[in-house]
Amino acid sequence: MKAFKKISIVTGFLVFCVGASAGCGKNRIKSPDQTTAPTNVSASTEAVTTAASSAAAETTAMSDSQNTTEEALKELGFIYKENTITLLDITDDQKIEGMLGKAENIKTHTYSSSDGLNMDQLTGKTEKQYLYPGLVIKTIDAAEDNKFYIYQIEITSPQYMTVRNVKVGDSFETLKETYPEGNLLGGEISNGEDDFRIEEKDYTNVMNFHIKNKKVASIQIYSLID
Repeated sequence: MKAFKKISIVTGFLVFCVGASAGCGKNRIKSPDQTTAPTNVSASTEAVTTAASSAAAETTAMSDSQNTTEEALKELGFIYKENTITLLDITDDQKIEGMLGKAENIKTHTYSSSDGLNMDQLTGKTEKQYLYPGLVIKTIDAAEDNKFYIYQIEITSPQYMTVRNVKVGDSFETLKETYPEGNLLGGEISNGEDDFRIEEKDYTNVMNFHIKNKKVASIQIYSLID
């Protein structure tokens, strides 16, 4: 009988140990889940950091592109009495008069589909022309908030020179040396008439030097309007 009791006690003890071991095993199963969560957080953080870096790079690229465009537009203009007037400048009567003096004449025209000018893309837009001796500046109210901006400049007088100091009457050799990036449309200079042109990559903004007898006869700076 005593032997039977001893066997029962031993058997009960073994069952208790097995149960305890099983309980410990269950507790260990949960630990991998606890270590997985920080890994997911780390991956999410890395994704956010990568997205932020991409956005910053895109912003920098846009800023660089804008600066390049602004620098290019500074070339597309002329100088008069230390004032620089460039293509796409926002302007009005007061600003024009402040830089160039009072115009000899100001012409205004509002485009319509029936005006015979075949400029339907400008229907409803108003153009203003400022006429000076040897200079015509054309503006149009196609900018934001219907503000007027310069879209065409025509120079026939030597008193108005480009930003690089080329003026009407200068030789073609001087022009070519000053604007090596330009192209002579005829391919080879002659005593006849030709055009020496500087264009942006998208051909939207242009500076054109009309050549006659191997000299600059006129300068036209313009922007194409859609």
